[in-house]
Amino acid sequence: MGELAELANVTKRTVDYYTQIGLLKAERSSSNYRYYNMDMISRLQYIEELKKDHLTLDDIKVKLKTQADESLELEELKEKIKALEQDVSAIASLLKEKGLQDPQFIKKHLSHESITLIQSLLLLLS
Repeated sequence: MGELAELANVTKRTVDYYTQIGLLKAERSSSNYRYYNMDMISRLQYIEELKKDHLTLDDIKVKLKTQADESLELEELKEKIKALEQDVSAIASLLKEKGLQDPQFIKKHLSHESITLIQSLLLLLS
């Protein structure tokens, strides 16, 4: 806790309080010492920046939760894209085996929604 406070240029009391209210997360050792990972340094600095912008700790907590939720949604989207890529690869292999590689044939048999989804995913990935 002392190292984190020193690295982020705040007091130990601040680190302790932020941990108590859930702004920071710590691991506990077998001897009950708190250990913070390196991400908590930048998080603590970010919290201090937000305080300088006159956000309350409650507002900061909401902002951090929203960002975490968005990050989870992005990870879920990445997983769905990965699954979709696997499905498309499997379908492409089947089409190749059957000799149905003609792009026009494939376009005719995809729904408009599927094409739109594929285009949207391509935009997100680029």
